[in-house]
Amino acid sequence: MPANNCSVPVNLLGQSAEELRAFMQSLGEPRYRGAQIYRALYAERRFDVANMSNLPLALRERLAREAVVALPQIVRRYVSGDGTVRYVLALPAAESSGELKATKPATVETVFMPEENRQTICISTQAGCAVDCHFCLTATLGLIRNLTAGEIVGQVLIALDENRASLKPQTNIVLMGQGEPLLNYEPVMAALRILLDANGVAITPKHATLSTSGIIPGIERLGGEKVRPKLAISLNASSNEQRDKIMPINRKYPIEDLLAACARYPLRPWEHLTFEYVLLGGFNDTPEDARRAAKLLANLRAKVNLIPWNPGELPYKEPDAARIEEFRRILEEKGARAFVRYSRGQDVMAACGQLALLQSAAPPTAVSPLEQISPARFSS
Repeated sequence: MPANNCSVPVNLLGQSAEELRAFMQSLGEPRYRGAQIYRALYAERRFDVANMSNLPLALRERLAREAVVALPQIVRRYVSGDGTVRYVLALPAAESSGELKATKPATVETVFMPEENRQTICISTQAGCAVDCHFCLTATLGLIRNLTAGEIVGQVLIALDENRASLKPQTNIVLMGQGEPLLNYEPVMAALRILLDANGVAITPKHATLSTSGIIPGIERLGGEKVRPKLAISLNASSNEQRDKIMPINRKYPIEDLLAACARYPLRPWEHLTFEYVLLGGFNDTPEDARRAAKLLANLRAKVNLIPWNPGELPYKEPDAARIEEFRRILEEKGARAFVRYSRGQDVMAACGQLALLQSAAPPTAVSPLEQISPARFSS
C-alpha cells in the first residue's frame, strides 16, 4: 500500500494483516502495528480508531486524520415475525488500493437469522446480479456494481455488532445474498480470508458457504485456494432444456460440464458438495424430475437442499407440500441425501430469491445515515 498523501483517507476496512502492516511501515511506524489494527478491527470490532486502545495515543490521533473505517450504513431494518432481520445497506465510496474513490452509489441487503444455538448471516457480494435467474427477484435489478472486500466484510461486522448482546456461540455465513460470488472473485476471496481467519473475524470454513449459479472457471479456481468456504451449486433443474429456461448461464456452462467440474472439485475429508434445488410448482417438481436429478448426482459426494420457491413478483408458484415430500422421498430412495429448507423471513422479503430492495408488509425501522451502530436484541 503506498504512503498516504493525506488528501484522501485510507479505508482500513477490507485490508489484510499484511496490507495493514505495509501501511504502518509507509507511515514510519513498526510493522506490528498493522497486526494490532487488524485485531482491533476484525476480532474486537472497534470501528473508530480512537477506540483502538492497543495503539499509542499519538498513532490513533494520526489515523483519525489519515484513515477511516468506511462501513456500509444501515438505512432500513425489516424485522420478521420469526426473528429474521433484513438490513438495507447504503454502501460507502468504493476503494482502490485502500483509498476512498467516488463510485456509482449502490444499496445492498444483508440478512441476519437468529436460532437457538447459532446465528446465520446471509451476505451480498454484488449490488444486483447479472446472471438473470428467472425465478429470482434480485435478477430484476441487473448488475449495478461489484462489492469491495471491505463492503463484504462490513456486512458481517455490522450484523454481529448490531446483535452483540444476543449472539450465540456459533456464527454461520452464507454468500447467497445479491450477486454471483464467483463473478467478483478477487474481492470475495480477500473478504473470506479475513472472515475465516482465526485472528480475524474467526468464522470456521465449516460454517461458511459460497453459493454459485455454476461459474465453472470460478469453481476450478476456488478448489485451489488454501482458505475457502464450502461450495453450494444452484442446480434447480433436471435437464439442460429445463435449466436453459430459468438459468441463462446454463447455455454457457451446461449441466454435464458443471457436474464434471464438481466431480473434479477437491473436497476436504469432512466436506460434501451442496446442490440447491428451488422447487417451482408445476415446472421442475415432478417425480420424473426427482429421478433425473438423483441420476445426475449419483456419483458425487453431495447433499441436496430442496428450497420451495418463495413468493415474489414473478410468474411462478409455490409447490404444494405433498409434491415437496414426494420429491424428497424419491431422492432419498435413489441414494441422494435430501433436505427441505424452508426459508425464513418471507414476510419481510428476506428469503432466498427475494432480495430486490423491495418494501415489505412489515413496517421498516428507518435509520439515519449518521446513526452510530448500537446493539439490538432480536429473539430467536
